[in-house]
Amino acid sequence: MCGIVGLRRFDGRPVDEALLRAMAARLHHRGPDGDGFAIYGDTGVGFGHTRLSIIDVAGSPQPMTSVAAPFHLTYNGEIFNYADVRAELLAAGVELRTRGDTEVLLETLRRDGLRGLDRLHGQFAFACFDERDGTLLLARDRLGILPLYWCEGPGFFAFASEIKALLPVLGEPVLDDEAVEDYLTYRSVPPPRTLFRGVHKLTAGHALRVDAAGRVREETYWALPAALDGAELDGDEAIAAVDAALRRAVAGRLVADVPVGAYLSGGLDSSLTVALMKELRAGGAVETFAAGFADPRFDELPYARQVSEAVGTTHHEIQVTAADFRAHWERLCWHRDGPISEPADVAIFRIAEYARQSVKVLLSGEGADELFAGYPKYAYEPKLGLPLTMPGFLRVPLARIGERMLPLSKARARQAARALTGRDTAERLQTWFAPFTWYERRALHAGYGERRSLGQYERCEGDHLRRMLYVDCHTWLADNLLERGDRMSMAASIENRPPFLDHELVELAFRVSSAMKVRGGSGKWILKEIARRHLPAAIVDRKKVGFRVPLDEWFRDGLKDYAHDLLLGPSSFVSSYLARGPIERMLQDHLRGRRDEQLRLWTLLGLEVWHRAFLRGATERFVVAGAATS
Repeated sequence: MCGIVGLRRFDGRPVDEALLRAMAARLHHRGPDGDGFAIYGDTGVGFGHTRLSIIDVAGSPQPMTSVAAPFHLTYNGEIFNYADVRAELLAAGVELRTRGDTEVLLETLRRDGLRGLDRLHGQFAFACFDERDGTLLLARDRLGILPLYWCEGPGFFAFASEIKALLPVLGEPVLDDEAVEDYLTYRSVPPPRTLFRGVHKLTAGHALRVDAAGRVREETYWALPAALDGAELDGDEAIAAVDAALRRAVAGRLVADVPVGAYLSGGLDSSLTVALMKELRAGGAVETFAAGFADPRFDELPYARQVSEAVGTTHHEIQVTAADFRAHWERLCWHRDGPISEPADVAIFRIAEYARQSVKVLLSGEGADELFAGYPKYAYEPKLGLPLTMPGFLRVPLARIGERMLPLSKARARQAARALTGRDTAERLQTWFAPFTWYERRALHAGYGERRSLGQYERCEGDHLRRMLYVDCHTWLADNLLERGDRMSMAASIENRPPFLDHELVELAFRVSSAMKVRGGSGKWILKEIARRHLPAAIVDRKKVGFRVPLDEWFRDGLKDYAHDLLLGPSSFVSSYLARGPIERMLQDHLRGRRDEQLRLWTLLGLEVWHRAFLRGATERFVVAGAATS
């Protein structure tokens, strides 16, 4: 993984290399192994690159220019099947100077443009500049594993792997007010917006073309299959197809010239990934890494140890405490370019930080839940049949009352009641994961709470479960989990590779019958059948816990004063921007045990810490001194 930056000027002024270096300095964590810069004559285009060396460690410097033409590339990511494509290029007479994947991507794009991506398996974000026609092309991988942002202003266009690298071009950041409600709704901000006014996030599977006149055009080169392509896969055929595709995906993500390890939570997804890694390495060593929270309700370390012993890995563990949150919160908001929307972000960073002592790449299980229906809500939705027959004017107030009256021990029922307050299907599905319902947002800020839908549910075809998964792949997965996986691992200069998001496996998953995913009131049935071949039954069949953090207790103890000071102190942005009364009630209700407000408190705290990191002149504290100055 690496960091990329670039600038295109349309006003006749030359590109300033010092400015490119200032941008790249903010991405030193993405590429501590080296950097490179290039300005292409009087074209007004310049690229910068910070490198984390994974493939062809001693070669493949960037930015890179083709031998055959004035065609230039700066690239972040990995092409896992590059060796096969490289052989095809050589057979076609293409001259190659290196043995890495960068030149394979460069020459594929030079010859075939975006169509060439059809042959490539990987996770990537890149910019290429063709001097022959003056086109600057940016693209992001199919599922959005790697990030890419852009902005434009008077006489320029700029891009970068992370938003912070655009600030030397933009100047002082400004809050995008509309994006704040997006964050309160989704725990992240869907593309193209970000919390920074004027900064745009490129959508997964999309490309952007910028011509010499400054015209910007976005296009889709790949999309999740909204319509069912051919007959559904079912039975043994589906199991065999998914098993083979997952094995190929894991094998591809072991391609590296540096050590590769894996996150191991003890849950099904990471455990199956680790078991396949061990098999594919034919007895070779596999290092695994896990985190615990010293709380028996959420401690999965015993399960991770059980998997490690059964599979035969070299296992490492760390403990994460409330003190870790206080120590790292602001720095990790800086790395994320936004609030760290999940408490597990901190734990993932701590694992990556520890793992960096022995590996440079970690495989992870992201995507399995959204492809194969792993969350409890997928099995819970069919149970909502009777309430959903009620007209909205009756269902919504009754669900609100029910959610307030249910005891804390009925967490899933309470969440289902919150979902039932959605005024239409799209809003109900969004509310399952929402920190704030539409009426809670309305209480926090005048004008908030209007109906919001990104249109995915309506766009997708098929049964209700298939449409739910389609929505979650576009929102929860793309804009929250994958952003977390990239930023928290890159904060420690570790590359994160999620095998479940191999695009051929994803396309296959959307052909698998819903009956193969949810069965007997439990999700991921097909993955469990595959996992039985590799893992103990106790691991396969245990109840899903998820990567949970004991925030409910920490907000009543170790983080109590911290939360109060940030949310209600005299310098609090949140209590001045949003209504103070509801925030006070949340804190008091949680402290006294009347309600579990941990998710909403976390969401507001994340916004506050992000605001302090970026909008109060604090960002320079985290820029590595001397980075990108060689």
